[in-house]
Amino acid sequence: MSDPLEQDWDALVIGAGMGGGIAARALAEGGMRVLILERGGAGRRTEETRIDLTTADPVARAVRGLWPEPVETEEAAFHAPLGCGVGGSSVFYAATLERPEPDDLDGWPVSHAALRPFYERAETWLAVEGEADPLSAEPPSPALRPPPPATPEDAAILARLRANGLHPYRLHAGLRRLPGCRECLGRKCPRPCKMDGRSAGVEPALATGRAALVTGAEVLELTVEDRRVTGVRLQQGGTMRRLRARRVLLAAGALSTPRLLMASGLGGPAAGRHLMLHLNETFAIWPGRNRPGAETGDGISKGIGLRDLMRIGGERMGMVQAMGVALQEGEILHHLRRRLAERGWGASRLLHEGARLPAAMARRLLGRGQVFVGLLEDPPLWENRVLPGRGIALRYRVDAATEARRLVFRRAIRHGFRGLWPVFLHRAAQPNWGHACGTARMGTRAADSVADAEGRVHGMANLWIADASAFPTSLGVNPSLTIAALALRVADRVLREDQS
Repeated sequence: MSDPLEQDWDALVIGAGMGGGIAARALAEGGMRVLILERGGAGRRTEETRIDLTTADPVARAVRGLWPEPVETEEAAFHAPLGCGVGGSSVFYAATLERPEPDDLDGWPVSHAALRPFYERAETWLAVEGEADPLSAEPPSPALRPPPPATPEDAAILARLRANGLHPYRLHAGLRRLPGCRECLGRKCPRPCKMDGRSAGVEPALATGRAALVTGAEVLELTVEDRRVTGVRLQQGGTMRRLRARRVLLAAGALSTPRLLMASGLGGPAAGRHLMLHLNETFAIWPGRNRPGAETGDGISKGIGLRDLMRIGGERMGMVQAMGVALQEGEILHHLRRRLAERGWGASRLLHEGARLPAAMARRLLGRGQVFVGLLEDPPLWENRVLPGRGIALRYRVDAATEARRLVFRRAIRHGFRGLWPVFLHRAAQPNWGHACGTARMGTRAADSVADAEGRVHGMANLWIADASAFPTSLGVNPSLTIAALALRVADRVLREDQS
């Protein structure tokens, strides 16, 4: 069989995550010959793995499909919840696929109406199920499938929130429920039940016979001549290779796409700038307190969200949703010890061991807790950025205005969840590194953006962005569905241009 790196391809897609996988499928189904280049491995379709941030060995991480090296900031180096392999981070995600409202796209150079058909197509490909948001002015998506019946625990939470005047609904999730299927949210699953960049993107692309995948291929540089990308320089298995390119779609993720642009002298002054995340406001509730039979079954709330707190006093906040995590004695103890460490008391052996008693008492008195999270929208600050270089190095801070919004958001969550005993599990801001976006943002000016409204890099004829780095704002909802919709729109533009 001939070497894919020696062949001619209509398009190269760099990255096999949600954006790259979906874009590659759309191009291949549209008749193009597509080569997908992925730094990580293919993995085994039979493996079942969770993201484990305690695994530090880079080889062990790479084998499991995790980003092998730590992310470095000015304050610390840490292993972020990032995938590196076919499907990228999406193979580990909880499959939450929420569509933003029209006003969530304020400041974007593309309207919600223009994205609507691509959202609907993405929802179809990703088999999205859930309920319509009762606060939405938009008509329900015709692609949205009904969810299964709520568990008793979810039903109790929904009733309490509605009694509090809120408007909860069943979250939108990408699940193709097959016979004998069990929940696989939050981990890599051996079955094609959870719809992600691998199962809804890469695998269908390869099935067309017009796409190929090369793993272990780290793209180091794009070669440019006369406003066109002419090829890529990559490293595979310790060997340097060069590959010709007619068209290139960058989908390496918001922490890697800008590094490749900068290494190639592309993207202008905005490349790597405007790094945004979500700030997780994680809290526990206890719906089963004094309720007989509350802990039958797994009882974990996986499917509730609400958007009542998206805006407060004219300020943008974010949606609140279940995380699908139970909080029992061990987890309570872990969070108590983390709070002690945040207050500077973590070194006290007496307090460290003494935390066992309140953890046991909380478990006995309150029952099993459920973990929810508020996704606070992060602003696009010029100084928050990805730095150039082979490894992921960042400058990121939470500004005073965002800290003030955090306090307002937390107070609103406490009030909205009254009667469910909400307790926040941290004090300091908790950046969600799995939701990074904005580092090659779309806009109208090359001075403060990297790509135009079509996703094409300013000044380049054949280079597009097809991942979360193109986001002008971080939104107040999970980014995955919007990544897929933007990737479909970019692929549509590439195909139209090829046919004109």
